[in-house]
Amino acid sequence: MSLPCSDQSIRPRKMQSASLPRGVEAVRCWCGDVCKVKEVTDFSDWLGMKFFTCANYESDPSESISAYVRPPSPPPLCMYYRWIDTEMPDWAVTEIRERGRRAWASLDLEERHEKAEAEEKAEQKKEWEDYCVEQRVFLDEMRRKNQEEKLRLEEVYRQREQAREAERERKRERARAAKAAEEAGDGKGKYPRWTQ
Repeated sequence: MSLPCSDQSIRPRKMQSASLPRGVEAVRCWCGDVCKVKEVTDFSDWLGMKFFTCANYESDPSESISAYVRPPSPPPLCMYYRWIDTEMPDWAVTEIRERGRRAWASLDLEERHEKAEAEEKAEQKKEWEDYCVEQRVFLDEMRRKNQEEKLRLEEVYRQREQAREAERERKRERARAAKAAEEAGDGKGKYPRWTQ
């Protein structure tokens, strides 16, 4: 059995009541009272190990307001504690290994999930960039086609306008020629034939 511990920095913080192991005699704390037996429940290097602690409290424990909520116990009066076990029990070693395995598995799963998310985001970004490039090319092609169509229509309208203007000029020329011929005429054909 170990000596009483005065190093309070390694004193367990989370514990539960436990039974005294066979072959171990109860001891008295610095107060002179028989010690309580506690078992460490904190996930630490002392998980599952039993120890003696002072049975007296510095103050009266708080009353529980509910059957499900237990207030924390006040600290022991003389802060006495002595380890009963010198090694963790097998179940605690197994529990720590299992928790470690689960933690690593969870970490690995989280890393794989983060990697998959990063790959998915990169893929989405690449798809978006490809889409933007395709849209840019499409819009450039549409602008080029629209410009070509605009130039073609302008040329068609220009040719039509030239054709109309040429037709009008031809008609004006014919009208001028007819007018000049009429003015230069001798009066022949000025009146209807039956009056001459």
